[in-house]
Amino acid sequence: MNQAYLIPSLFFFCFSQLVADEPRPLFIEGYSSQLSYAPGEELKLHTSTSARQFSIQITRRGAKNETVFSKSGIRGAEHPIPENASSHGCKWPVGFKMAIPADWKSGYYEVSLRAEDRGGKFVHRNRRTAEGSCHFILRAANPGKKSKILLQFSVNTYNAYNNWGGFSLYGFHGRAKIQGNRVSFNRPPRSIFNNWEGPFVAWAESNGYELEYASNMDLELRPEILKNYRLVLSVGHDEYWSAPMRDNLEKFIADGGNAAFFSGNSVCWQVRWEAGDHALTCWKQWFNQDPLYSQKDHRLLSTLWSHHLVKRPENELTGVGFLHGGYHRSHGQFMDGKGSYTVHRPDHWVFAGTNLKRKDEFGGKDTIVGYECDGCEIEWRDGLPFPTHKDGTPKSFTILATCPARWAPGDSLWYEKWPSPDHSGHAVLGVYTNGGTVFTCGSTDWSHGLRGKDPKVIQITRNVLDRLSKKAP
Repeated sequence: MNQAYLIPSLFFFCFSQLVADEPRPLFIEGYSSQLSYAPGEELKLHTSTSARQFSIQITRRGAKNETVFSKSGIRGAEHPIPENASSHGCKWPVGFKMAIPADWKSGYYEVSLRAEDRGGKFVHRNRRTAEGSCHFILRAANPGKKSKILLQFSVNTYNAYNNWGGFSLYGFHGRAKIQGNRVSFNRPPRSIFNNWEGPFVAWAESNGYELEYASNMDLELRPEILKNYRLVLSVGHDEYWSAPMRDNLEKFIADGGNAAFFSGNSVCWQVRWEAGDHALTCWKQWFNQDPLYSQKDHRLLSTLWSHHLVKRPENELTGVGFLHGGYHRSHGQFMDGKGSYTVHRPDHWVFAGTNLKRKDEFGGKDTIVGYECDGCEIEWRDGLPFPTHKDGTPKSFTILATCPARWAPGDSLWYEKWPSPDHSGHAVLGVYTNGGTVFTCGSTDWSHGLRGKDPKVIQITRNVLDRLSKKAP
């Protein structure tokens, strides 16, 4: 045999053996079968792992992190990922289930998944570990018994930004920059709890406020729970709402219930819940691709609530909207201002105990204004801002504080209202009453002021929670 031929052949054989001896990648992934549970219901986790066994740890996230359950030695199995996992879910079998104990408190629960092995047949590789996580929301066993305040977690927004499987509702991190129009909850999730809701929950529970919790889709699927509360909270980035969610909360307010939006970019996009597949549909700026577009009735079109075909701007619910807001302190490119609010009406009950005066600024230390902000159409008289009410803002809405905001270049392509890419507006903090009372902070980042222990932000938050959670005189 030719020696020149023998040497490459031997190299290929040895290399092939080395490749064959390489251990398979170690991984573990999972998701919960439901968005939320009540105590006594069966928690079901759908898992896929290359390990023979895995462990789980369940932790309630609040003022402190409390581990409530752990188990190891759970049999693992690997399952394929469908091509349409992003839109229709993974359809993995249940890898672990348990009855949720009756004494578990309502809250946000994080499930930590962990797998480990020895790394293959070679001892010198030592131990490998792989980790994954998912979450679920636990509702109160007896809604409203311990608290009259309900915080609904923005799980729709979590899901909208989740690109696991290839696609989210955003093209910038989708496969081949392709934007999805349907996103499933039945896949390993993404959570943004730590960004906004986490700091709010930690502050509230640390300061004597006992809250109860639900997913925001519970407003659609279980609207009967609302009658047990006096105040419903939206915190952070509560961007995606279905029509039944909105209908049910608006009825709650009309009947005398209160709401507080410690959030921004709130109720921006209308979605449709696909119950059979636990998925959301939203065609966003591609509204003319929505199958409902060909119908005469466009009220459920999955696009902007402020779109001229939907004719139901979010201002009608929240008092403000992104159409007249924009960005502030966002990514260093849109509007890098102080991140603070300027006070206009310091005598309002919202500012009680703050010692704030007209034209004072607050919140700048923690940049509470940003990154996405909601506002309303404003006219100025004698140096004070007033809503025009032309954009759907309720007649009783009072503007308490403002901060300049601006749209990102290109946003005008999404919002047909503005022909210019240089549109600017304001973040608006305000309140109105129509049956019940609705407070809005007009900013995603309000809870950063709570995390930073800003005394003005804390006092305003206390004023809202204390006043709106009490029975009306």
